Amino acid sequence: MSNHQEAPVAPVEAFEPPYYVAVFSTVRTADQSGYAETNARMEDLVKDIPGYLGMDHAQTPGGLGITVGYFRDADALAQWRTDAEHREAQKRGRAEWYESYTLHVAKVERSHGFTRGSTADTAR
Repeated sequence: MSNHQEAPVAPVEAFEPPYYVAVFSTVRTADQSGYAETNARMEDLVKDIPGYLGMDHAQTPGGLGITVGYFRDADALAQWRTDAEHREAQKRGRAEWYESYTLHVAKVERSHGFTRGSTADTAR
């Protein structure tokens, strides 16, 4: 999404279930004109959704991108899905920036985390 080099290298924490994830996997086109600016705007916009918990990003050298958005409940995820500005960005993405993508939405029933040096795992 935005400049990942500036982001801290740590996964989103393990939250108390249940919560929801949206897993967005993409392969982008060669022409990414305007993508970075729109992506930065979407990252700012989603933070204003009550119930938004965070986002993880990964990009393979071969071009597969994966973004996982975390949401406290289905209502928060629905609010993001139906946001007018987000819908416009989705249309532009299909028209210009993505060769292909998949979206998977799931309800998290178990969550676990580990950080080296901490005294305990965070199983939930």
